Amino acid sequence: MQNSVNINTVMFKKSFFYPNELASWLVAVNGEKEETLLLVSKITHLDQILDMKKKKIRITPDVTEYDFKWQPPKDSPKGYGLDVWVENDQGDVLAFFSTAFDVLEKWTQHPRYGFMVDFSPGRKDGDQTLDQLLPFRINALQFYDWMYRHDTYLPPEDPFIDPLGRHLSLETAQRLIDIAHERNMAAMPYTAVYAASIPFYKQHPEWALFETDGKPSFFGENFLVIMDPRPDSPWTKHLLNQFSEILANTQFDGIHLDQYGAPKIGYDQEGNVYDLAQPLAAFINSTRQVVDESQGQRGAVVFNAVTNWPIEAVAPADQDLVYIEVWSPYIHFNDLGLLIQQAQTLSDGKPVVIAAYIDPAFETNALLNDAIIFANGAGHIEIGEGGGYLADPYFPKYEIPSAALREKLERYYQFSIRYQNWLGPTTQAGNHQMVNIQGYESDAGITKNKIMPVVRESEGTSAISLINLMGSKHGEWEKELKATPTLLSNLTLEIGSKGREVEKILFTSPDLDDISLQPLSFEQTGESLIITIPTLNIWSLAIIEWKN
Repeated sequence: MQNSVNINTVMFKKSFFYPNELASWLVAVNGEKEETLLLVSKITHLDQILDMKKKKIRITPDVTEYDFKWQPPKDSPKGYGLDVWVENDQGDVLAFFSTAFDVLEKWTQHPRYGFMVDFSPGRKDGDQTLDQLLPFRINALQFYDWMYRHDTYLPPEDPFIDPLGRHLSLETAQRLIDIAHERNMAAMPYTAVYAASIPFYKQHPEWALFETDGKPSFFGENFLVIMDPRPDSPWTKHLLNQFSEILANTQFDGIHLDQYGAPKIGYDQEGNVYDLAQPLAAFINSTRQVVDESQGQRGAVVFNAVTNWPIEAVAPADQDLVYIEVWSPYIHFNDLGLLIQQAQTLSDGKPVVIAAYIDPAFETNALLNDAIIFANGAGHIEIGEGGGYLADPYFPKYEIPSAALREKLERYYQFSIRYQNWLGPTTQAGNHQMVNIQGYESDAGITKNKIMPVVRESEGTSAISLINLMGSKHGEWEKELKATPTLLSNLTLEIGSKGREVEKILFTSPDLDDISLQPLSFEQTGESLIITIPTLNIWSLAIIEWKN
């Protein structure tokens, strides 16, 4: 491929498209010399070519943008591949770019959750900031600590000072919501289910959740008091009314509920003990009623299951997805997939979003985390404000990833979107034991120096992801892996076919510049299927399409 022509980028102005919405994108190209060439956009769904758009263009040293439009089918959720190239009159490809987009009825069908933390008065860079998130197709934003107080969300005046002394503005938040909506990004307000300021507690001391000694339960050093979140408690009624006020006076798209993972039990003023798991599930259901009354089906409810607690109670509750903030004891790469699969089972197949915080300087960890999370059909809240990366549970402490990591993560997001109907929330976990990798360990009980197979099943198809942990000194997702995994090639896989006959097998990887599908040869004898995976850097994917 010659380097005289360059596709600088393929830009989308929307994070996704609604059914019946026209898909559109811009292709930016330039070259070393002036010449007339052909610019091609090929649209695919999985392994089916749906359309080809062609334009005669004049290449110049200056970057020129060309727009394309295409009307997708109204089916959703549905991911599409987009391959763009420049070719000459002889059909030689001079430049190539591979990406993806999707059609969703609602962002929660395939969540790409991001975050915003800067609501300073007079902020003017909202358009630029949110445009930085479009390559990741971020389709919802958690507005973190946007509020006046944890117990009184809307400020008495604007601008205002929050409990940590930050100068904030509701007008800024409103403007960012509008900018997000222009890009089909939902805006979700952070709230906490049982946190009240000290002055509010002093006004309502009987509303608190108490410890065994009869004293109120504090979060932080005299920062917040934990209130009683049981159904019909005065606090619960107050907070649900606050949610109604938020939705009536802003353009937020639902409610994001947080908790702190503790306490797990509480006491009332009389010293009676109660478990908080079911009250939190009931709180989710009550919040759903508030959101539905305000917004109908377009509104969303999300609850943070901190350290996977209380997942049995909250996963089946009336929320749009299962959101899990991962902490010890879930420290290994294996745990990420297990948490996702458990949440999918308990919730009867709801989408899952993982919050797992690491320093983006740990680039191998970041890629492995996303590979495991995306391969298991889930999303990862990590990218947001200013192109930042979540490195801490207090979101304003985000870090900026390197340009190299950002580029790789963009491709991972686009890969998961393109193949979501084989990998995403609508698929089911398969049996990884059907995959044997000759010469390599893949046992689920081993956390390091292995290849991790992840299998997802959809109608007529098995998607087999291979995640490369070879050469890793440990198996902990949060602890830095200083070296990249050992690059592997020509891996022989023996796959149990359960009597099914193969139609075809395809290969792709987000570690390649070209994320389109390539055919793989195979041998099938009886119950056994043999294939060769050409390359494994971090994450490679084999698609088996079965006959009938």
